[in-house]
Amino acid sequence: MVDDRVVIFDTTLRDGEQSAGIGLTTQEKLEIARQLEKLQVDVIEAGFAASSPGDFDAVKTISAEVRTPTIASLARCVPGDVDRAWEAIKDARHPRIHVFISSSDVQIMNQLRKNPEEVLDMAVSSVERAKRYCDDVEFSPMDATRTDMEYLYQLVEATIAAGATTINIPDTVGYAMPWEFAERISKIRQNVPGIDKVVLSVHCHNDLGLAVANSLAAVEAGARQVEGCINGLGERAGNASLEEVVMGLKTRKDILGVSTGVDTRQIYRTSRMVSDITGFPVQANKAIVGANAFRHASGIHQDGVLKERTTFEIMDPQSVGWPSNALVLGKLSGRAGLRSRLEELGYKLNPDELNVAFEAFKELADRKREVSDADLEALMSSQRRTVDVPSIYELERVQVSSGNHEIPTATVTLIAPDGTKTTDAATGTGPVDAVYEAINRIVKVPNKLTEFRIDSVTEGIDAIGDVTIRIQKDGNTYVGRGSDTDILVASANAYMNALNRLLAIEGVSEPATTT
Repeated sequence: MVDDRVVIFDTTLRDGEQSAGIGLTTQEKLEIARQLEKLQVDVIEAGFAASSPGDFDAVKTISAEVRTPTIASLARCVPGDVDRAWEAIKDARHPRIHVFISSSDVQIMNQLRKNPEEVLDMAVSSVERAKRYCDDVEFSPMDATRTDMEYLYQLVEATIAAGATTINIPDTVGYAMPWEFAERISKIRQNVPGIDKVVLSVHCHNDLGLAVANSLAAVEAGARQVEGCINGLGERAGNASLEEVVMGLKTRKDILGVSTGVDTRQIYRTSRMVSDITGFPVQANKAIVGANAFRHASGIHQDGVLKERTTFEIMDPQSVGWPSNALVLGKLSGRAGLRSRLEELGYKLNPDELNVAFEAFKELADRKREVSDADLEALMSSQRRTVDVPSIYELERVQVSSGNHEIPTATVTLIAPDGTKTTDAATGTGPVDAVYEAINRIVKVPNKLTEFRIDSVTEGIDAIGDVTIRIQKDGNTYVGRGSDTDILVASANAYMNALNRLLAIEGVSEPATTT
């Protein structure tokens, strides 16, 4: 029997982290998981426990500390993977093991290099093994949209008999068209014995830009779990954007007739947190959470919205947590005003945290006449970075000399782990390059800068600049972000953030001096 509630399965911490260039610490994953709990998603796929010690630790930590949602770990249909998944999630209040194996001919023959019978045996034995550990077991036949239907029926029926409680049909390579995907879901429901006794799920990729459309079409055809990522993160072109799926289901309940348990007022906050932590910006015209999602430039549209919001807005911005900008803060504002506005934006601070934030706010307000919500979010992001990434080296001072007829020169002072201060200077091809060369002369950690991006947090000449960089060392990527009204200071902060992350992850407290 198909009910009218859709289970929301978030895989930001697993499939989302597989986006090229993302590398999250356990603490960052835990922070996102706690926000997903506030969002009230039903399932958090916390990682792929067998893939690395870091992933195992993250899944285990989240399982112990995030109590309301189901916590899942992915596992290949390999005994060691299933065992490792259980070790990671066994402390969860609601644990789930999610096993998967390729099912299409192209993947079975060219990747697994097995025959369909062997794959079927591996799937059944892995589900049975997972079932011995916990009652909640999900099975995914990878690349299901390019799998022969008769074989897919056989695989799904056998894993249900083995104990699977959720069957997930992934469009792994984003190949399906919405009507085609809906038909496949309908045929599975019609032709697989026992399918009515499990939750039918979908996991759609966005290679053709159809992940959300395919997910919604599947729900209409009877699927009752949708998997996706915040901001549509994920392999290649990403996964179905969960905020779009949720608001699609809510806004068009008139034709879909289903609901979710998601607190949509937490969508904006969750999107911004994920963007900040991963270093992946949200495009301005992104549905639901983009900067332009509720902005109207056309005079006709502006006139209509001023007269009646629903003339050109199908959603209330506040229903997804967009801030109202009702309170303007400036240098005369006090702690109470700052605390009130931060609480409206979703930040709950203890007295010590508020004091730190207030000092940073006053410093910012001295440089800006008015402090906007976007400014406050940038400020809080900077505060979070200092907590999440240990300040092994601290930037005390940066000074730059540059011009169209001068050689860019930077002088920086860093505070080392033992408290000593070191000052050095360097020249570069530009002012930012000079700053980074000067920092490198002190820190002496070989790395390669692979990305440098500056975004304006707000409008105006006094806008905060938000810098995102990525550096590589030994094939690993480290993200750094920094914000300031001075973009050179922001650039220096971003580089220090990335270097400190590199040093913390590699377990180095004082890098050796190179010769």
